[in-house]
Amino acid sequence: MKKLVGGLLAGVAAGIVSIGTAMSAELTVYTAIEAEDLKKYAEAFNADHPDITINWVRDSTGVVTAKLLAEKNNPQADVIWGLAATSLLLLKTEGMLEPYAPKGVEMLDKKFVDKSNPPAWVGMDAWVASVCFNTVEAEKLKLPMPKSWKDLTKPEYKGHVVMPNPNSSGTGFLDVSSWLQMFGEEEGWKYMDALHENIAAYTHSGSKPCKMAAAGETAIGVSFAFRGAKSKAEGAPIEIIVPEEGVGWDMEATAIVAGTDDLEAAKTLVDWSITKKANEMYNSGYAVVAMPGVAKPVEHFPANLLEKMIDNDFEFAANNRKAILEEWQKRYDSKSEPKG
Repeated sequence: MKKLVGGLLAGVAAGIVSIGTAMSAELTVYTAIEAEDLKKYAEAFNADHPDITINWVRDSTGVVTAKLLAEKNNPQADVIWGLAATSLLLLKTEGMLEPYAPKGVEMLDKKFVDKSNPPAWVGMDAWVASVCFNTVEAEKLKLPMPKSWKDLTKPEYKGHVVMPNPNSSGTGFLDVSSWLQMFGEEEGWKYMDALHENIAAYTHSGSKPCKMAAAGETAIGVSFAFRGAKSKAEGAPIEIIVPEEGVGWDMEATAIVAGTDDLEAAKTLVDWSITKKANEMYNSGYAVVAMPGVAKPVEHFPANLLEKMIDNDFEFAANNRKAILEEWQKRYDSKSEPKG
């Protein structure tokens, strides 16, 4: 088993490293799965496979992606479980993934499976952009409810919008990528220039803007729909707005890192990651999962959201990721929260 160099990511979730009983295999798994979900997934996998010890390395999408790219010539991970498909497409073009068709892959919705044969990655669940709008704060501030992305550039919203930084957050990147696809490159950047005038802060987490809106710390949080539905179910005074132009989306996906020291154990993990049991777990954090017929209806999930999902060009997002992020950083990073 290769040793991690430079220390584990600061975001490794404490207490999640699972110790197997037989020590017959050990894997290092990089992930951007939310810490609260990762703990459940880790325990469920190890209950079924106690002989595989997993060292989890967790951080936000942008940090994990950058780390993998930096380690291209000396890979430290064996498996990537729960990273944006746009990131995995980028890693695929760099030749960093080991193609593998997991057992039962034919049971998944084809949108969730890489088009190569065998696939380089398989999807788990999808998350979809939306706006969390705090009705109590909005009433105090006399803010009308926005109906579109363009509405968020109106002067009355100045200082009342929070969204994720796309360099850190997969949710932030899918927002930026979708605006460039929907509005075109020139108009997309003009839109973001105007939106930037109204931004109070860019967060390093995709769920944080909605959590802030739910807590009344901001009136408007650009986030993802499931987080909004969860906050509303917990009693937060928020409405989940699906902007009329359409919404970006991405999926969490899994892949084996080329050159892993333990291919068989890596395949075992990937096989498990697409089972019905795993998909049922993903449904506790996401309304849309890879295996048809598994997802249960989610209370407060917007009824029209799935039809508003854009025809996402994942190749565009992956191939232009570096240039998009550099341009965004240059223009807007001045309002990013400090990294904790």
